[in-house]
Amino acid sequence: MAKILVLHGPNLNLLGTRETEHYGHTSLNDINTLLQAQATAAGHSLTCQQSQSESTLIDTLHQAKTDNTDFLIFNPAAFTHTSVALRDAMLAIAIPFIEVHLSNPYQREPFRQHSYFSDIAKGVISGLGVQSYQLALTAAMQQIATHANQTTSS
Repeated sequence: MAKILVLHGPNLNLLGTRETEHYGHTSLNDINTLLQAQATAAGHSLTCQQSQSESTLIDTLHQAKTDNTDFLIFNPAAFTHTSVALRDAMLAIAIPFIEVHLSNPYQREPFRQHSYFSDIAKGVISGLGVQSYQLALTAAMQQIATHANQTTSS
């Protein structure tokens, strides 16, 4: 059983009601419940956390290293385009992660088209709404299985 952390950035607590043309009508709680069921069915432990605060997100990342979290799914939200501090935390903890976005940043304003995380992520999934998270979790579980198989065959 692997430990997976889904980390949601600022304003994602308002999903389902904010800018539904970009983010859809599904609430964050609904997304978390869906992911929890998907991970549990595959035999993994999944925790979801959301914060508006950059410092809280950094503390959560540091704790993930201490807790031996195996994989992260990270939607940095607005911090995608602004947070060198979160990038540094991701590099410091060295836990593999997939960057996720509900909307497609390349169909949005130019400032949203730069990410401080994409180049250090295992992958980036965006523009598919809730399915972005589901695909990220599927990919994370495949990455975990591949790593486990490589470790046992060595």
